[in-house]
Amino acid sequence: MPPRSPYAALIKPGYFDDLASPARQGDPVARAILDFLLKMSPADLAARRDAADVAIRTMGITFTVYSEAGAIDRMWPFDIVPRIIELAEWRRIEQGLKQRVRALNHFIDDIYGEQQILKDGVFPAWVLEKSVNFRPECVGMQPPYGVWAHICGSDLVRGEDGTMYVLEDNLRVPSGVSYMLENRAVMKRTFPELFEHQDIQPVDEYPTQLYETLAALSPSGLSEPNIVVLTPGIYNSAYFEHSYLAQQMGVELVEGADLYVDEQDFVYMNTVHGRQRVDVIYRRIDDLFLDPEAFRPDSTLGVPGLMRAWRAGKVALANAPGSGVADDKVVYAFVPEILRYYLDEEPIIPNVPTWQCADPEQCDYVLSHLDEVVVKPANESGGYGLLIGPHASESARKATAASIRQDPRNWIAQPCLNLSTTPTLVSRSASDCKLEPRHVDLRPFILSADTQYVTTGGLTRVALREGSLVVNSSQGGGSKDTWIVDASGAGGGEHP
Repeated sequence: MPPRSPYAALIKPGYFDDLASPARQGDPVARAILDFLLKMSPADLAARRDAADVAIRTMGITFTVYSEAGAIDRMWPFDIVPRIIELAEWRRIEQGLKQRVRALNHFIDDIYGEQQILKDGVFPAWVLEKSVNFRPECVGMQPPYGVWAHICGSDLVRGEDGTMYVLEDNLRVPSGVSYMLENRAVMKRTFPELFEHQDIQPVDEYPTQLYETLAALSPSGLSEPNIVVLTPGIYNSAYFEHSYLAQQMGVELVEGADLYVDEQDFVYMNTVHGRQRVDVIYRRIDDLFLDPEAFRPDSTLGVPGLMRAWRAGKVALANAPGSGVADDKVVYAFVPEILRYYLDEEPIIPNVPTWQCADPEQCDYVLSHLDEVVVKPANESGGYGLLIGPHASESARKATAASIRQDPRNWIAQPCLNLSTTPTLVSRSASDCKLEPRHVDLRPFILSADTQYVTTGGLTRVALREGSLVVNSSQGGGSKDTWIVDASGAGGGEHP
């Protein structure tokens, strides 16, 4: 009988593990990291965990959770075991993400233009007719380079056979990139010796790449346009990220009250030195709150006349209003056809198979298999409204079934994938820790303007509760540093 692998306790049977699966044990980087961690005592692991927590407190890395008691700032939940992906695999993922976002931008541009994809019968009109994120105010607009979604965060998951899938696309106001950057900073403080011996691709060029993407959109033609980050304010759950990115890019963080649109449709910012014209706005406010003249008249977060200025070409908005028409889980099911239609290419990264509840036959299947599938509302985020059938109660399944019957267009279903795992530090007491497998996903970020850029890795989110598939920090999940590693040693790596 062969000896038991020292990694066996880190593997959940029937699941692919990014560090411990037999398919990964031939990778010298994965093996070296595992061996390093397994040689540490529980007390040593707890000490490293505590060091990471101190770094997070010192750096002020927080996120906001909303409850009946109000908004609560919490320390960012971070796991000290990195998630590893080989550079060779990442290069293919990177190309697949660029391909997907190109196709989605073609789609958005067409939807607000000629709508040729509808006329050719490739995309059904009923999906658009009931889209809550289609903005008639954007029809006829032609943003620079034909790009609407300048910043995209696509969520990736790995199946039990190691295949990477796109789970969903976030094209409205995607968040999380600041935590990707801060995770790396914390990890360098926690395990500096690992960075000395491994070839880890850097992530710290993102703020520069974001600035260059935004600057490329400027209508002023200035070599150094005036760029601002527009935030809803300190009570927004992503405010840490808004302020962090503004600081890293060296631009102003503003709220709606700091800006105004003049009679010539130019946007200005009030400063202590007088007014300054604004060329580009990286807006972190949802469409409906962006401009009370065009959308919700009761919004105090936006800027009156901002849509007028954008339509007149006097200011650039990223992401462009209306981008959310493609940020819809019903549209997601059609992305492979969208990609073939606009690019005449096969998808490099596949979709997760998806049932459309708007289709009566598919809806009947979903309703009769609610105990087997994952059911999602079309336009919720953060894991809200999600039903994981095998883990749900009978009452929860009945409630979801009633919601599906009431509005089938608003629901899709997918098979319950055996999401991949990676070893994660589990605390049994203040000084006693062990490594156990936990489920993960990954959100890389794609920037698009005159060129495209993909982060080398992304935000790995981890379900900290045993058996849970919910990775969102607002619902008990955490995060990990994502290492894209060159096992051949040929690429330029990180340094502590």
